[in-house]
Amino acid sequence: MSSDPTHGARVPSRTQVAIVGAGPAGLTLGHLLHLQGIDSVILERSSRAHVEQRLRAGIIEQPSVDLLVAAGLGDRLLREGMRHSGFYLRYDDVTHYLDFHPYTGQYATVYGQHELVKDLIAARIDTRRPLHFDTEVTAIAPSGPTPAVRYRTTAGERTLEADFVVAADGFHGAGRAAIPADVRGELIREYPVAWLGILAESTPAAPEGMYCPHPNGLSVHSMRGPRLSRQYLQVPADTDLGDWSDPQIWDELSVRCAAADAVPLETGPIVERSLAPLRSYVCSTMQYKRLFLAGDAAHIVPPTGAKGLNLAISDTCVLSHALGAAINHGITEHLTRYTATALPRVMAAQRFSALLTTTLHALPGDGFTEALRRATLDRWVGSEAARHELGEVYLGLPFATAPTFGTPIGAGASA
Repeated sequence: MSSDPTHGARVPSRTQVAIVGAGPAGLTLGHLLHLQGIDSVILERSSRAHVEQRLRAGIIEQPSVDLLVAAGLGDRLLREGMRHSGFYLRYDDVTHYLDFHPYTGQYATVYGQHELVKDLIAARIDTRRPLHFDTEVTAIAPSGPTPAVRYRTTAGERTLEADFVVAADGFHGAGRAAIPADVRGELIREYPVAWLGILAESTPAAPEGMYCPHPNGLSVHSMRGPRLSRQYLQVPADTDLGDWSDPQIWDELSVRCAAADAVPLETGPIVERSLAPLRSYVCSTMQYKRLFLAGDAAHIVPPTGAKGLNLAISDTCVLSHALGAAINHGITEHLTRYTATALPRVMAAQRFSALLTTTLHALPGDGFTEALRRATLDRWVGSEAARHELGEVYLGLPFATAPTFGTPIGAGASA
């Protein structure tokens, strides 16, 4: 069977919304538009197999779960996902559990992003709306009489015209590049560390995710199943993945997560490894003419706290509402305010991720900096007020707009 669910069908020459990128943002947006009767075409440069196998963070906030379920996309997520209330924090030889549910009434669900993408692709195929893999977008023209997307396949280069274009194609995609550099309003922070990640056949170190701040650097321990663990080591930003053998990885993970109140870390076969630099990025102009950015095309957060996937879904909720108002009801004010509506939640997540990153990692600094890090850890453990504030963002701030599933949007509707 072809990896392309359109089975070789040509990309239409025109659509209402052209979506670049078949990750969580693009696929979720396509489905939310479909529920409003809006046509879209999704173009993805990679193969279907590659997209469905990309391993990413798998912690889904409560608002994201609620949206996916309401949109008819959450059946397998609810059936197979693991519901968590908070995370473990282990330092100074002691393990602490930060339970956020009592303060928020919410949960997070552990469900692999690649599994969610499989669900979203299957749902897209069921709608029979176009989804094309192995289709590289080379340029986007966001202005003029009709916005246009230039793309390349094995058959050559062609153009897709649309009323609106949504770029959900990541930091290096054509979407961000189509906005002039001098109007992007870019905010950037680079960290001098990276995460060396492994997927291993081993029993998870804790019933829920666990952060272990250590003088050697942070280690992170999460689960993907009863016998499948996802674990990370803080390493220098210039680390070569080939310099770390499997025994070295396990030895360092064991040292950093050791505690007097815990059994030694269980090891097992490593089935996947990766290296991810830590950085924060925001394109504070998330729209330009009739081009709109969503997900990693608009913002990147460090993996600390697992906010990237959830911000992508939040963006699509706001954008689907705005596009529905414009296309179905002729109300353009929501599209005009897309950046202003979406950006505050983006910055709240950036603040949260920066706080976790600087508090949990061993970063260059003086003794005073280290003492402040320790004071923050102690505050999280000892203060209900601090846990409430932390948990409110960890389990998910409300989306700026509610999803719209074909219901009328009045001129006075809230943005």
